[in-house]
Amino acid sequence: MRAFHLDDESPIDRATLEAEGIHVDRAEPGAHEPVIAALMARGGYLERDEVRMGAATPDLDALRAKFAEEHHHDDDEVRFVLEGEGIFDIRSRADRWMRVVVHPGDLIVVPRDRHHRFLLTDTVSIRCVRLFRDRQGWVPHYRG
Repeated sequence: MRAFHLDDESPIDRATLEAEGIHVDRAEPGAHEPVIAALMARGGYLERDEVRMGAATPDLDALRAKFAEEHHHDDDEVRFVLEGEGIFDIRSRADRWMRVVVHPGDLIVVPRDRHHRFLLTDTVSIRCVRLFRDRQGWVPHYRG
């Protein structure tokens, strides 16, 4: 995982992300189930699934455009990356963009009501475990 401010590319450490309410962790894919199980129990997440986006995904351009618009959810956005990579641009409490680039083994929890957007990297491929308290809380609310 690599995190930095978009405006000046200054690095952001794990403690700063955590102070912003953004939980991050790491586990090797294949050995990640204990981390997922602990997070589900601690965070009250009741459902999980797996999602994949890549060059073969139907309507990929429309999906990418939808995720790239700044939005928030009524529930946390939880992702554990199994393959590929992605970019979460997240607004700090001071309304400054923070960029978090995730790779296989990275876990990120973007807290509910936090404005963010999601982008694919040039690899155009990601496969993630997603966790939900309630899928209905995961509807995007677009900013502006």
